[in-house]
Amino acid sequence: MSPWFTWLTQAIPLLLPWLVRVGVGMAQATVCSRRDHSVGLDDLGLSQEGDVVIGAVFPIHNLPPAPDLSFSQHPNLQSCVNFQEEPLRWMHALVFAVDEINRNPFLLPGVRLGYRVLDSCGQHPWSLRGALALVSGGSLRCESTELSNLKSWPSSDSHVPLVIGDASSTQAIVLARTLGPLSVPVISYQASCGCLSDRQEFPNFFRTIPSDVYQALTMARLTWLLGWTWVGAIAADNDYGRQAVQVFEAAVRGTGVCLAFFETLNRANLVRDVERAADTVQASTARVILVFLWYTDIGALLLELGRRNVTDRQFLASEAWSTSGQLLRNPALFNVARGVVGVAIRSAPMPGFEAHLRSLHPSRRPRDVLLKELWETEFGCSPGVAHGHDTSLLPSPLPPTPSESLPHPPPPTSSTSRLRLASCSGAETLEMVQSPFTDTSQLRITYNVYLAVYAAAHALHSLLSCPQRDSPSWGNSFTCSPPYKISPAELLQHLNQVNFTTPLGEPFYFQGADVPAVYDLVNWQATPQGLLKLVTIGRVEGSNILIDQSAIQWNAGSNMVPVSVCSDSCSPGTRVARKKGEPVCCFDCISCAEGEVSNTTGSLQCDRCPLEFWSNGNRTACIPRQLEFLSFNDTMGVTLTTVAVCGAVATAAVFMLFVYHRHTPLVRANNSELSFLLLLSLKLCFLCSLVFIGRPSVWACQIRQAAFGVIFVLCLSCLLVKTIVVLAAFRSARPGAGQLMRWFGPVQQRGSVFLFTSVQVIICAVWLSICPPLPYRDLGLKGSKVILECEMGSVAGFSLVLGYIGLLASLCLLLAFLARKLPDNFNEAKFITFSMLIFCAVWISFVPAYISSPGKYADAVEIFAILASSFGLLFCLFAPKCFIILLRPERNTKKHMMDK
Repeated sequence: MSPWFTWLTQAIPLLLPWLVRVGVGMAQATVCSRRDHSVGLDDLGLSQEGDVVIGAVFPIHNLPPAPDLSFSQHPNLQSCVNFQEEPLRWMHALVFAVDEINRNPFLLPGVRLGYRVLDSCGQHPWSLRGALALVSGGSLRCESTELSNLKSWPSSDSHVPLVIGDASSTQAIVLARTLGPLSVPVISYQASCGCLSDRQEFPNFFRTIPSDVYQALTMARLTWLLGWTWVGAIAADNDYGRQAVQVFEAAVRGTGVCLAFFETLNRANLVRDVERAADTVQASTARVILVFLWYTDIGALLLELGRRNVTDRQFLASEAWSTSGQLLRNPALFNVARGVVGVAIRSAPMPGFEAHLRSLHPSRRPRDVLLKELWETEFGCSPGVAHGHDTSLLPSPLPPTPSESLPHPPPPTSSTSRLRLASCSGAETLEMVQSPFTDTSQLRITYNVYLAVYAAAHALHSLLSCPQRDSPSWGNSFTCSPPYKISPAELLQHLNQVNFTTPLGEPFYFQGADVPAVYDLVNWQATPQGLLKLVTIGRVEGSNILIDQSAIQWNAGSNMVPVSVCSDSCSPGTRVARKKGEPVCCFDCISCAEGEVSNTTGSLQCDRCPLEFWSNGNRTACIPRQLEFLSFNDTMGVTLTTVAVCGAVATAAVFMLFVYHRHTPLVRANNSELSFLLLLSLKLCFLCSLVFIGRPSVWACQIRQAAFGVIFVLCLSCLLVKTIVVLAAFRSARPGAGQLMRWFGPVQQRGSVFLFTSVQVIICAVWLSICPPLPYRDLGLKGSKVILECEMGSVAGFSLVLGYIGLLASLCLLLAFLARKLPDNFNEAKFITFSMLIFCAVWISFVPAYISSPGKYADAVEIFAILASSFGLLFCLFAPKCFIILLRPERNTKKHMMDK
């Protein structure tokens, strides 16, 4: 039959005393009966009489017995098995605290505090049954009838106004919800589920352990601090585990941390769930595993991982198992659990507590079955029944009454107690015993129990304190009550206002249901003896984490922080590129584009460099861009400079040659004055190309185009005039044309050259005055370089300059073409025609080449056009003359010149 049906059937009659205190009877008799058939459950506990009695439940045992499926008797709860020493220590922390309070003359003066403690078995039915038994006064009830008035009272102490417990969040939720309508306060020492902070749903719940919300936030900060972005999670399949993982996920959202997997373990199907979780851990690439489990559950998982030799995982432990002595002492877990880093309940000393534990002896508590079970566990013998006085034990069960017609099997206390053990000698003592029960080096949950008792005592002190204790109306106020008439609802109000200083000098108060978050950070480290020890490596107070990373021993036994990432962090110079359909921490690394940099690890994007800067080769820093222009130092500049200088030297040589032979017929016949002016202009053409080389400046940008335009027009003007002279000379030889040369003599020739050149000078002057060329930094043409060039300023101005040059060249070509067949032994018009064909071809091809060439190459194209056209004119016009002057002097005669 379902255990839930069992405790439900028992819970209903236990609530009756709260509904009916006085009834009407029909017989005069005293009858004692039990509300359920769980005879031994009330005996597995501890009690002490007092003016005010507080209740508590602890999981002294943690395994329920096998259910009876014979259906031969009414279903009932049997005593659990598998005795646990640590919860027994917690229980004695309550005893120790109560003794301290009773000795304190300032806390609850004149009021003796008592307690009733029961075993919760770590299971819902047992926990709820124990709590209901405490608040109702117990399951054994005696009734007395006097005529028509029937009175009912418990056989033991009256009901408790407050319950301390339980250890599990799930059990605490059950207790808080069940006792909430009765306004009975519940103070848990280990229930850390964040859901219990909801005051609307759990107005009667308090705890002395921080909420799991703070624990999950601390673990999220640790993963971020230690650089773990790819972590797995294993949690209990209940509110404790699932909500803790939800808080963790919410805390790491947006930080680049994500879960590789999430597995849950249910204790009812532990073997199957452990197999599934172990398969997931073994297959995952995550090296860090977040675990929110009870220590018994994680123990089973660690054993399975050890059997599979999965020993390279780093576990991040919750407080539920991070300090478990049972796991630390298990040698089978050494390899797999070494290096565990955990969040632990803060540890605090309790002076005198160890002496209290070691002074316990069955001879002084002969009816304490839990102490007897401890003796059987520690010494392997059964303590005999001793005689003595003991006021700290529950009364033994009464013999069955007539109302108890059903049989009651004896309650087994543990698997050990069922064995027939030899009797102890009586000399056994806990003085030198090292066990989980006597270990007070790490008092964590124990100290929480201690604080819970003090919180209850201070709330009772506030409730019982009244300025007019001797007044007849004392006890009727809502804010103060007598010890025999304590209302749980009133106690709940005072518990909400608790604020005191602990015996250690620390402030204590409730923030709703919670206390301020304080944790220890612990590490499981290997010892030379091959065992594991617990080492405190840091502390957490609120959102502040203080951790000594150098003191941590990781799972591999080294001091190097393990790496757990889905994808390695992107190095500087690259950026994160998300993978479609993958978690955010799984990504590719892509190099930054040109002109962009990332100088941090794991950059989500690359930053664009400022305009004057460009990315270096590694894309990690912005460096100033290199200035690019046609300089005298680079290869192209040196080549063009050399060609220009050679052209100027060649022109100068021709000039000197013509000067030397200026009286010869060849030089004189070719209009020596115009020839000298033409040579001078050609030399200037070669030299003006040098203005286009070098760093552009305001002066250089303005002078280069103006000089180019004017000098070339001067050169073409000379050619045009020479062509006109040739035509005029031959035309004047015709009858009636003798006056033609008279109208176009030397003066007119010089005037024509000046006039043609003046037009270009005017064009350049207007251009430079209105919108002159200026230096310009081209930042977008070539990435890593800044192109320093001369901006035209006015395209129309530059077009007019080139257009005028083209007009003169076309006119000159046309006239020379017309004079190409004139009878002469040395027809200069023919050479002018060739030179102008070359000139026009060069400059026609210059326009598209110049427009399509970037930066310094545009300047190089213009220089090339200047040099090519200049060399064309020089060689076509003067090479034949130089050939005759130097190599054929016999042809340099007037007779030869006049021959046809």
